[in-house]
Amino acid sequence: MTEFAMPTLSKWANFYVLVGSAAAAVIGVQFVVIALIANRRASVTAESIRAFATPTLVQLGAALFVAAIMSAPWLSLRPLSAALALCGLGGLSYGVTVVYRARRQRTYTPVWQDWLWYGIWPCSLYAALAVSALLLRSANECALLVVGALALGLLLIGIHNAWDTVTHIVVEGAGERK
Repeated sequence: MTEFAMPTLSKWANFYVLVGSAAAAVIGVQFVVIALIANRRASVTAESIRAFATPTLVQLGAALFVAAIMSAPWLSLRPLSAALALCGLGGLSYGVTVVYRARRQRTYTPVWQDWLWYGIWPCSLYAALAVSALLLRSANECALLVVGALALGLLLIGIHNAWDTVTHIVVEGAGERK
């Protein structure tokens, strides 16, 4: 790693500790929510879980993974760039799968906000992650800022989607009781 890059990466250590810890905590809460759903009378299909609950865990896991990648003691920027690019491309591929699954499931009819939070924004962040990873070696200060913003974006999408799941369950449960 160049003398310039090592101090620059180390400046981000606390940020990635916070993002990674928050992502891990919300993943734990999401598991509790899924366990509570399992005890409900209403049937939740595997299709709807794969379309909406699993992507939430993947977004949070991706934020945690990016934080781990950025915190690892890399010897050069080349493997760091490759790891981030693979994460971005893998996430983009998964995002396309999420859209397909959301269209195919029949338990819930997604509204435009669902397409935005479960499809468009995650795919956009993953694509930007892949591009910024490729730019990391040439414009590393700016690329590091973009990668940090993308990790935070994935965390925020995961938090939003976890909250969306909880509120949907509460509202649906209130409707069933009436």
